[in-house]
Amino acid sequence: MLVVAEEAGEVVGTLQLTFIPGLSYRGAWRGQIEAVRIAAPRRGRGLGERMIRWALEQCRARGCRLVQLTTSMARSDAHRFYERLGFRRSHYGYKLDLAGG
Repeated sequence: MLVVAEEAGEVVGTLQLTFIPGLSYRGAWRGQIEAVRIAAPRRGRGLGERMIRWALEQCRARGCRLVQLTTSMARSDAHRFYERLGFRRSHYGYKLDLAGG
């Protein structure tokens, strides 16, 4: 699910939410949040928090057992933001760019 926040016809935020069936936790569903972006002039006004909280409610309504997200290791402000919302660091992640980049 791709989510776009707009104000006065201008895109000011995005978020991608995917529901993933799993084998862990006895086959529980999980929510995956990605591509959280807030336009620089709109940061610090609560829009990102509202979008994440909306995504969490969607996950609860879908019956997800947990919600996961990834963020670049270099984004320390984002890390503080997610931790303030209750997320905790839990794994190392790896990616393989199949396009060769």
